[in-house]
Amino acid sequence: MITQRFQRWTSVKLRKWRMPRRLGMAASALAVVALGFASWPADMVQTALAQTTNGRAQPLITQAVNDGSLFRLAGNIPAAARNAANDRGSTPDTMPMPHMLLQLRRPAAQEQALTTLIEQLHDPNSPNYHQWLSAEQLGVQFGPAASDIQTVSDWLQQRGFTVNAVFANRMAIDFSGTAGQVRTALHTDIHYLDVNGVRRFANVSDPQIPAALAAAVVGVAGLHNIPPKPLMRRTQKQYSPAGYTCGPGFAFPCELVTPADLATIYNFNPLFSAGTTGQGQTIYLIEDTDLYTNNDWTTFRSTFGIPVSSYPSASLTTVNPGNCAHNVNGDDGEAILDAEYASAGAPGAAIVIASCTDLLLAIQRVVNGANPPPIMSISYGNCESDSGAAVNQALYTAYQTGVAAGMSIFVSSGDGGADSCDNHDTATSSTSGISASGFASTPYNVAVGGTDFSDAYSNVISTYWNSNNSPTFGSARSYIPEIPWNNSCGSELYAAHYGFATTYGTTGLCNSSTASSNNLLNIGAGSGAPSSCATGSGASCQGWPKPSWQSGLLGNPADGVRDLPDVSLFAAAGGWGHFYIFCYSDPNFGGKGCTDVPVKWNGGGGTSFASPIWAGIQALVNQHTGSRQGNPNPVLYKIAAAEYGASGSSTCNA
Repeated sequence: MITQRFQRWTSVKLRKWRMPRRLGMAASALAVVALGFASWPADMVQTALAQTTNGRAQPLITQAVNDGSLFRLAGNIPAAARNAANDRGSTPDTMPMPHMLLQLRRPAAQEQALTTLIEQLHDPNSPNYHQWLSAEQLGVQFGPAASDIQTVSDWLQQRGFTVNAVFANRMAIDFSGTAGQVRTALHTDIHYLDVNGVRRFANVSDPQIPAALAAAVVGVAGLHNIPPKPLMRRTQKQYSPAGYTCGPGFAFPCELVTPADLATIYNFNPLFSAGTTGQGQTIYLIEDTDLYTNNDWTTFRSTFGIPVSSYPSASLTTVNPGNCAHNVNGDDGEAILDAEYASAGAPGAAIVIASCTDLLLAIQRVVNGANPPPIMSISYGNCESDSGAAVNQALYTAYQTGVAAGMSIFVSSGDGGADSCDNHDTATSSTSGISASGFASTPYNVAVGGTDFSDAYSNVISTYWNSNNSPTFGSARSYIPEIPWNNSCGSELYAAHYGFATTYGTTGLCNSSTASSNNLLNIGAGSGAPSSCATGSGASCQGWPKPSWQSGLLGNPADGVRDLPDVSLFAAAGGWGHFYIFCYSDPNFGGKGCTDVPVKWNGGGGTSFASPIWAGIQALVNQHTGSRQGNPNPVLYKIAAAEYGASGSSTCNA
């Protein structure tokens, strides 16, 4: 949770991150980042590999490839395909399967060497500090053996697939084919599914490959088109002639959180006044949709006092990495709120929507580009066990590649409390147990959680909010103490509010009519959980190991695995009367437009808001230091450890 003292880091402690300008990209050079792609066309694979081998990696493929001896790539069936009720039968053999990703494995020695180097890249006492590597350099020095990549590529082509590219980091092969070729070569059928009323396709069994390739291959991603979930929650506002009320059963006014409120609560204003607005910085937002209209972003900014005309370096553009497939779909509300609230955190930054219907493909192409952006935010997620071993490893190596190049990657931790597997919009109880989002659980990203404000619970609303709005619709007076965001009956604060001694048991809130009548039978909450199924499947599931910077911090369990989230800020969706307002005009998917007063715009919450705001904070840091910073977590945890201390600090109690 972000506390008042922690906020001061934004305006006071940025100098702790200063680094020599000679090692980083100058801030002025970040205004426009061209998206180049260092992946190799299929006809150049052999030549490029021959030129860059240098004997750096020992081959993992040591036997002749025999299709009669197979190895099952376990843990790669999406949950929707494991439910027979969703099955609508086999797809035609001719159905195109574009841009599947075969995820490779580097030798253990290379993996350990790269892990060590990345730690040195973030250690101010190391001669390698901030000596960033391009994806191409990383692939040459730490990629799998060239012979392994060639053997796998040859096998794919011999089975009729088209090898589109080997990514610059050499950790994934982009290939295309048909459902029939997948069935023949990978020994899994592709079926149509009905997923929440939408027609999808997916593999209904784990793929299998020749056993000789197994040592070098983690798995195959892209065998289905079930997208990860956007991590935002629409707010249900109740209007009446006398005004509007919010929250389950509460009669106090809603406090609509706007950019002006954020700047007050989190103390951005001193930085903005000094010219630190993210000028010269670029934030990439990974989306699975194009925007409905850029005009929403412009209207949002002008309405809330951060007009584009006042920030010459601010811009909003959309790219489709590698000319990937893209469209406007129901997630365009997610995309526009990401753009708007990244700008709320850094009004001077350039915002780039990187839109592909295949999010993983977009991520791979951005981090493997010739000019990767300094900051990236992702507001989508899926639990580790549902993502599967191949996708989890693909995300791990993609973020690892980005961090080695100096990228700061922020990912929403989720909106389902400790349960990232169940649908946080529809689930009335947790059936999947404790689970973390695979998009956020790697050690190479900042997992961003969500909080709520405590003023309504403590009945001190007027202490922290003015009764009237400013011309830019700000009403917050100061920092507001924060509480966990938990809109479910599992909240101890809700239990206390309604007069229950416990949340559980026969006499607890969750088993009462109060919970059902006040819409508390849901799992909506800021997500946090230990990584538990990033690799393997079933009984062999394991989480990502705990990073060195996360060990020893008071309050972080000594569980040996990566824990989420790393940071949080306000992300609640109306339970205690607070939520965000955003401008969204697409009438096809619930957009209300932005011609009326903001209170009648779309409202929402979720860690989807928190992640792009943190990306904006990082843009302020990068502008102040004049350089990209890579993974912020080592510094964030160091600051937290210093301020919270070995035994805690009452001044950090929000």
